[in-house]
Formats: sequence, C-alpha cells, structure tokens
Amino acid sequence: MEGATVTDGQRIPVIIDCDTGVDDALALLFAVRHPALDVRAITCVAGNTDVDGVVRNTLTVLEVAGAGDIPVARGAERPLIEPVRTARHVHGQDGMGDLGLPAPTRVPVDVDAVTLLRREILASPRPVTLIPMAPLTNIALLLRTHPEVTRNIERIVFMGGAVATGNATPVAEFNVWHDPEAAAVLLTAGVPITMYGLDVFKQVLVPAADVQRLRAGTDPSLRLAGELLAHRDPATSGDPTPTGGLGDAGAVCAVVDPGGLTTERLPVEVALAPGPGRGQTIVDRRPLPGESEIHEGTRAQPLVDVALGVDVQRYVKLWLTAVEGA
Repeated sequence: MEGATVTDGQRIPVIIDCDTGVDDALALLFAVRHPALDVRAITCVAGNTDVDGVVRNTLTVLEVAGAGDIPVARGAERPLIEPVRTARHVHGQDGMGDLGLPAPTRVPVDVDAVTLLRREILASPRPVTLIPMAPLTNIALLLRTHPEVTRNIERIVFMGGAVATGNATPVAEFNVWHDPEAAAVLLTAGVPITMYGLDVFKQVLVPAADVQRLRAGTDPSLRLAGELLAHRDPATSGDPTPTGGLGDAGAVCAVVDPGGLTTERLPVEVALAPGPGRGQTIVDRRPLPGESEIHEGTRAQPLVDVALGVDVQRYVKLWLTAVEGA
C-alpha cells in the first residue's frame, strides 16, 4: 500500500472521524502521541454510542492524553437513512467501557463536523490524510456538500468493511452496516482509498503482559490505555489478564507505517438493497471476469487498496512505543 510518509521532517497532516468507543480511544491516544502525525482536527459521529457521548468521550481522551488544542466538532447524530443503532453492548453504556471517567472540561468548537472538515482540509499546507474509524455519515455529507475538498486529500484510510466475515451481520461490518449509503459515497470520492477491514482489524492483539503493564502505570493515559485494552463484554469476561485488541488504532498505524499492511487493489462496492446482504462490502477477488460480466457487461467499480494481511507484532510495537514513549 502506498501511503502518506514523513518527508523533510514534516509530519503527516491527518483528520480523524470517529465514534469514540474503546478502540477509537486507543487510536486517539496513539495519534496524538506519535511524532509523525499532525492531528489537525477530530470529528464525531453517532455509532458506538450517541453523538453527544462520542463528543464527551473524545474530549475526555484528549484531556487525559495531555493533547494540544485539537479542534473537536459534533457531527451527524444519525445515518443518512437508517436509524441510530449503537454498539453499547460492546463498548459499555457510556461507550468507554463504563470506566467512570470524569467529564471533560474542554468543549467542542462552535461549528459542525462538515464545516470543520472542509476548513481544515482546505487550510492544510500539505494534502490531508482522512482516517474515518466510524460510520461514514460525516464523510459522505462532506463529499456531497463540498466536493472541492478532494483536491487537498492525499488518501482516505478507513476502518470498515470486510472481505470475509462481518460482525454486524454474517457479511456486513458495523461501520458500513450502520450507514451503507454513506460508505457507497466514500468509495466514489475519487481519491486513493485504503480499506482497513475486519480481516486485519481482529488480528492486532496486545499481549496480556503489556496490557497489565499499562494498567499498572503511573501516567493516567497509560492506565487508561490498559483499562481500555482490558475491557471485555461481561458475558465473555473472566480472564484476569486478557489480551487486548487495538481495533481502530490499527488503521492509524497503517497511516504511519503502511508497509505493515499487505494490500491488493480490488474493485469494491457496498450492497444497498434491503435484506440479509445489506451493508456488505463486496470485494471482487476473481482473476477473470465471470458469466455476469460476459452476459450483462462490465460495471465500473471503484478500485480500493484492500488490506488482506497485517504484521501484527510490527503494529503492536509501533503502538506501544508511541503511547508509552511520549
């Protein structure tokens, strides 16, 4: 995968769009601490919890991390068509593992997410890398309302979709399933796109010993990272030293170190019809056209750099080094 790189000592300008739950928080902790990244803005959308909870969680993580004055904006409170369907059963009622974190003292900026996205993308002296780690509603609204932003977007690296098995349904991943129409808009953005889907998402696990070391740390942000990694659904918990998945944070690692991913440029489309396949990312891995194309003609589909493999140890080390080394 080609990706943004540090050149002449310049950091990579990135904007993160998130629905801050447990793994989004792990991604934010990494992003604000890695020296190669210039986090220009963070936008929030409903997903793991309601959008106001996402804003609260995002601001809390930034405060705990001691991050600078990164603008945070409230975005869409529901998908383009579907109702809101949160993942509180995974991330806790507050979206952050019900850890009882204090309310943030910071507040979001006084503009909406789409306005902030447009402003920061066009104002960046270098093309921006967008990292959506949530349902893609904000990004779709941006692309349809302000298509001129694509001239200053270097790449979109999004966490979403699946080649093989889904989690929201047997074939659909949560972020795409939550707003399939928005995902379909993103795929036609006309800029390079990398899909960091469930196929690699589920593989990047932090060893139990590292999780425990973080939980025992004196730095509040390290303790938070450890508690988030240790978070488990009560129905499946019981291991006193669980192995923690980085989840969304892997997509940010892929921006810093794209060489840790094995990708293939493939046609991808989103199933939009009602029924059990809705929200599936249909990735065409066939080496040759099939009967459908022969009899009905070839359809133009966006080509996406689809992540098919990941160097787990490389990304775990990358994440730990940044989070612990700041």
